[in-house]
Amino acid sequence: MGMLWFDRPAGSWSEALPIGNGRLGAMVFGGGKSETLQLNQDSVWYGGPIDRINPDAKSHLEEVRKLILAGKIPEAENLLRYTFSGTPRGERPYQTLGNMELTFHGMGADLPGYRRELDLEKGLVTESYGETGHRIHKEYLASYPHGVIAVHMEAQEGTISLDALLRRAKFYDHTGKLDEHTIFMDAVLGEGGITFLAAVRAQAVGGEVKVLGEHLLVREARELTLYLGCETSYYEKDWKKALTEKLDRACADGYTCVKEKHMEDYQALFGQVTLKLCEESNQDKEAGNLSKEGTHCDNAGDMPIDKRMEEGKEKGFDNGFAELYFQYGRYLLLSSSRPGGLPANLQGIWNEEMQPPWDSKFTININTEMNYWPAEICGLSECHLPLFDHLLRMWDRGKETAKRMYGCRGFVAHHNTDLWGDCAPQDIYIPATYWVMGGAWLCTHIWTHYIYTKDEDFLSRMYPLLKDAVLFFHDYLIELDGKLATCPSVSPENTYILPDGVRGCVCAGSSMDNQILRDLFAGFLKASKVLGICDEVVEKSEEILQRLPGTKIGKYGQIMEWMEDYDEAAPGHRHISQLYALHPSHQITVDKTPELAEAASKTLERRLAHGGGHTGWSCAWIVNLYGRLGDGAKAYQNLQKLWSQSTFPNLMDTHPRGKGHTFQIDGNLGAVAAIAEMFAQSDEDRVLLLPALPKQWDKGCVKGLVIPGGGRIDLEWAEGRLVSCLIRTDKAIETDLVYEQKKKHIFVKPGEEMLIPWQ
Repeated sequence: MGMLWFDRPAGSWSEALPIGNGRLGAMVFGGGKSETLQLNQDSVWYGGPIDRINPDAKSHLEEVRKLILAGKIPEAENLLRYTFSGTPRGERPYQTLGNMELTFHGMGADLPGYRRELDLEKGLVTESYGETGHRIHKEYLASYPHGVIAVHMEAQEGTISLDALLRRAKFYDHTGKLDEHTIFMDAVLGEGGITFLAAVRAQAVGGEVKVLGEHLLVREARELTLYLGCETSYYEKDWKKALTEKLDRACADGYTCVKEKHMEDYQALFGQVTLKLCEESNQDKEAGNLSKEGTHCDNAGDMPIDKRMEEGKEKGFDNGFAELYFQYGRYLLLSSSRPGGLPANLQGIWNEEMQPPWDSKFTININTEMNYWPAEICGLSECHLPLFDHLLRMWDRGKETAKRMYGCRGFVAHHNTDLWGDCAPQDIYIPATYWVMGGAWLCTHIWTHYIYTKDEDFLSRMYPLLKDAVLFFHDYLIELDGKLATCPSVSPENTYILPDGVRGCVCAGSSMDNQILRDLFAGFLKASKVLGICDEVVEKSEEILQRLPGTKIGKYGQIMEWMEDYDEAAPGHRHISQLYALHPSHQITVDKTPELAEAASKTLERRLAHGGGHTGWSCAWIVNLYGRLGDGAKAYQNLQKLWSQSTFPNLMDTHPRGKGHTFQIDGNLGAVAAIAEMFAQSDEDRVLLLPALPKQWDKGCVKGLVIPGGGRIDLEWAEGRLVSCLIRTDKAIETDLVYEQKKKHIFVKPGEEMLIPWQ
């Protein structure tokens, strides 16, 4: 079930198939007479680093605070617009690298027996077509070990002739011959920006290869491999040498070796987690027996994915589709976030535009964080590392922002950042721009990564940054009714209504701020204890943690979004910021805080009743939230909604944009985390088993999910009941396993397996 396929070339970007190695990515359209690979490289951003800090911010901070506390919200927002917005207002945008365009000679318009597929188990896209005796077979992969994209072609009883060309709209400087088998394209991306160099080299068996002008010509080859690479000045001082060495190595090793090394590297990560959801046929139900493998409705896996999507929207999506979607999301994270590269942005690495929606940046008021929700639990912990590397890149910029905008020590970032780690406010969008919690939220991932890995070297390396994130709030928080609160701030990205009907966004102490701060400070204090650090910052942080406002219940029985029980201007808003405490945090749980859990449920009901969950990522968050509430039925219902309303034919997540839709990877990755948590939910003290299993998944098994401490858990269930639990670990693990109302305390020694029957 690890395969999705089409029976025709892609008619649009939303039907193309993605490949990636973290840095390099491509969308494979396929085709017989002509073909396009749309290309990306993670550091191809326009423009260099710029200082955008508004020089008038610090001198107007106290005036803004007075206006907010006096209830003069429009006046405060107007002053913020002038004095706290970035100068200029926008950060740098991510861009497409361009296209590799192939024109084939001797191919007709008809493509009999056509198939284009992505094999998730191999990390490989293949395409085949043609008549018996002259059939073309192509393979596409993005190799992490070799650092290149490879396109391999074979002709059965025939030859291959093509022209290859690199193009990038008008935004490139030079094209031409790098050597007799290689063409190139380069550009300097704006003043002070990076330089990139992309190149394609042909390695043929038989036939002729030459370069004329900017075209790479291949004639009468029995077998052909195109190696594509891209290097930039962001990573390499001598980017031409670095690129040439990669192409030389790939050619010297040959395609068979490149493919083997790619699959060995890829499968070592992807193969860590498996999922099997069995579906009973009517005959099985009547006979009362189900095979170990189970059956899948109407052999849906044998259908082209676009037709399978259409059928799923009409009849509901089968369990095999859920398996496929889960593993596809893991594939996307693995392919867009690898050590040594940048973290996955709004589109992972797959962006087709020069001016993409929201600049395809790192939006850190949920979207970037959501990208990494599945990293630890789904066995892709090393894919989390680029996020921490980028946090370190942001550090100096964030300290400068804290000092010059707010007169504070420490580190701060707002709701966006870019290639250069810019931390100043982005845009002039009142509901989002003036929010100081983006860096703080990212820093909560430091403790999360540690509790899963127990890597003290990592914790020690990140601790100074974590300390600076905390230190900013030592200086920034104001006293309010005996508590400490942020001001100014917002609740991303909603608007409230004051009793006199005036609408406002900026506030003091939104619920989400307080909840993030509880996680940030608690993680910092626990990290300090692990590292044996006790100083005045630690002592002050303990005091501040006790003075943060608590999460409150409002007049509708809902979790209050602001410190005052305001009505929302958009009660069906896509952001559900006040439920951060439920997910991704564990501050609200069904058993430990039942009243707050009930209020969280009412909050969700209210959002959905007014049209919430209408974007892919928001719907994915809702699935996570219902999972934490233990409501498998509603989690499953919203998964079906996500697949029906917010998923392209190539299974990429969609987000409304004007009259159309655009890809955002957060919906895919957020939903993967949600599916995993329907089987196992972990905090530092316990693991909940099958906490939100829907009735449609009443028989199955999942293997390799990760729990805190780095242990791996295998679960098997039948008729909706847990049958067994196996835990494997390289480190000692002591925790509680909880299934329904039963709790078992376990201790597993390093290198041991523990099988726990559950009757």
